[in-house]
Amino acid sequence: MLLDAIESYNRWLDVTHIVATTTIQLSRGMRKALEGMKLHPRETYEEVLERLLEDLRELNEETKEEIKQAVREIKAGKYRTHDQLKAEMGF
Repeated sequence: MLLDAIESYNRWLDVTHIVATTTIQLSRGMRKALEGMKLHPRETYEEVLERLLEDLRELNEETKEEIKQAVREIKAGKYRTHDQLKAEMGF
């Protein structure tokens, strides 16, 4: 009964907030990863993605600058591949 009430409420929210629906294509691996990020079985992929996006928005300025610097270094070719690292470490 409670689940019916929640579903009815969610349908009401969809109608009142005029939710646009679209389909996206996900690999099996991505879908499995999103499934593993659910906080509860009935959480939607949209809710999972909203949480992930919110986490990205909360990055502090120092972290954002470090990410920008890392991107610049990668574009400049200042990186090593896994194979290079394995060779350097003797694996």
